[in-house]
Amino acid sequence: MGETNGTNGISVPEIELIIKASGIDGRRKGACIFCQEYFMDLYLLAELKTISLKITTVDMKRPPADFRSNFEAAQPPILIDNGLAILENERIERHIMKQIPGGHNLFVPDQEVSKKIENVYSKFKLMLMKRDQPSIKAMNSILSRIDEMLGSKGTRFLTGDTMCCFDCELMPKLQHIRVAGAHFVDYEIPTEYTNLWKYIKEMYQLDAFIQSNPADQDIINVYKNQQGMMTKKHEELETPSYTTSVPAEIAD
Repeated sequence: MGETNGTNGISVPEIELIIKASGIDGRRKGACIFCQEYFMDLYLLAELKTISLKITTVDMKRPPADFRSNFEAAQPPILIDNGLAILENERIERHIMKQIPGGHNLFVPDQEVSKKIENVYSKFKLMLMKRDQPSIKAMNSILSRIDEMLGSKGTRFLTGDTMCCFDCELMPKLQHIRVAGAHFVDYEIPTEYTNLWKYIKEMYQLDAFIQSNPADQDIINVYKNQQGMMTKKHEELETPSYTTSVPAEIAD
């Protein structure tokens, strides 16, 4: 079903993205990196008014009956376009790129960027598991290479001065590294990575990130669950907090 764009009277498609709800309260946005990635992609297109975007959260601990009857064992993210449900991450990416108006503009081919960011999350997961100096050094090494690339390019974002799919892929992971890394490993992204920090600061000012960003508590909760740790009652009652600070020397 189309929705009229009031600025020019053109009908635009309504796209629904079903994302995981918070594992703490079952209502607000959950901390799924893929859900946030596609949320950001689609939010950018909604800002350009090529689509109308609807975000639906689903509590995967207690999914509604119609969710299971419609999608069986599928896990969010799930994209719905004109009644068609796209269930797998690669298919969602392909659909955004090839079928959604304006989507092709987000997918900028850049082998250097693709290679530099592809192992960021696996290095982070290794650091969470090992919690030792070699894994922290490996985390720093991959972030250092991204910092150097950003410095050599001199651009606001990974491939230029406008956001693309790589930014929507990387930034949720960087947020998990900041929040969960600090909580579990006392890890901080080194302040000397000034190009990376300027990039993070830039992203913190964008609605596409702010609107899609899960609470710190939800990010931490994801990794507690993976480690078999239970959520405590007081954590369920906490007011959600959102880390968007940067080092003082970058903030100026």
